[in-house]
Amino acid sequence: MSERPAAGALPLEPGTAPAPRRFIIRLEIDPSRKESPWWMTIVSVLLALLFCAVFIAANGKNPWAVYEKMFTGAFTTEFGITETLVKAIPLLLCGLGVSIAYRIAVWNIGAEGQFAAGAIAATAVTVYFPDLPFYASIPLMVLFSIVGGGIWGALTALPKTYFQVNELITSLMLNYVALLLLDYVVFGPWKDPKGFNFPGTPMFTDAESLPVLGDTRLHFGLVFALAAVLLYAFTMRYTRWGYELRLIGANPEAAKNAGIRIKRHIIIVMIVSGALAGLAGMSEVSGVTHRLMYGISPGYGYTAIIVAWIAKLNPFGLVVSSVLFGGLIVGGYSVQTMGLPSSISNMLQGAILFFLIAGNMIAKFRLRRNG
Repeated sequence: MSERPAAGALPLEPGTAPAPRRFIIRLEIDPSRKESPWWMTIVSVLLALLFCAVFIAANGKNPWAVYEKMFTGAFTTEFGITETLVKAIPLLLCGLGVSIAYRIAVWNIGAEGQFAAGAIAATAVTVYFPDLPFYASIPLMVLFSIVGGGIWGALTALPKTYFQVNELITSLMLNYVALLLLDYVVFGPWKDPKGFNFPGTPMFTDAESLPVLGDTRLHFGLVFALAAVLLYAFTMRYTRWGYELRLIGANPEAAKNAGIRIKRHIIIVMIVSGALAGLAGMSEVSGVTHRLMYGISPGYGYTAIIVAWIAKLNPFGLVVSSVLFGGLIVGGYSVQTMGLPSSISNMLQGAILFFLIAGNMIAKFRLRRNG
């Protein structure tokens, strides 16, 4: 007995077979995926290492030997570990600053300028109040750096909130303004007359320098950074302001309908973000260089963007990523004995950022089969 065709289907001619079902695979964006999974970060870092290994090998060096030298130079000796922590301090403070801004989707890439503004403000205390005792000079330098960095952050927030100026452009341009201002004071009015024409201020006194650990360069700025991490974690999890920031970041429209004043939060967040980067600047001039000088930052504010991204804004993840990138900087110095430039660490940082962004984009897509 022949089978009857299904309702609505055309009858097949005698001797013909039914057409095969077609399976179509499409690549589409999955709106439920807001960010990449944690393992994608590890994959991105490994891909960056493989990518840079090609260029290291092209220079006639063994990539494995180079990476081993970077690791041992940064993490296996007392000097390397303390130097790694010294580099991690400004990265952690600047990374915390940009993380707070990113919480509400404000893209602050001006930590480099805010770092410089804080360093300038802290140095102003040593220039105009040179005879203060330790218990007065250090708190005043901390205060000035926080205010200086906060003002620089506000210069980005106010045009954004009241004139809809893109904060990416404003914060980036303000970096150059702050760095040029730093160059002006160290080459001009604050230049040390006894410095043999070196572009820098007079050396800080002991009363203007942060205490250090033993004979190392590890200074009290580490306490500032760790205290800021704990305060950030507590604020985001247990305070009303932290809840409002998380709500704005998750759903700005719902936050607005709930009566949260988003413009006010943008201004406050940018001031706090700048203040943390400014404190990093004070820690650097008072704890490491002991003077304001040309080229004081090797790009801490820009590296902090990668630090925040790789930590996914997690406060304790920021500690780990800042130490890793601090070790990357110190490791870059270590490979100079192998005939490679220290800028290899910059190449690795750029590659990591590239693959992190690529991984984050790929994670938003999914394969869907129809048919």
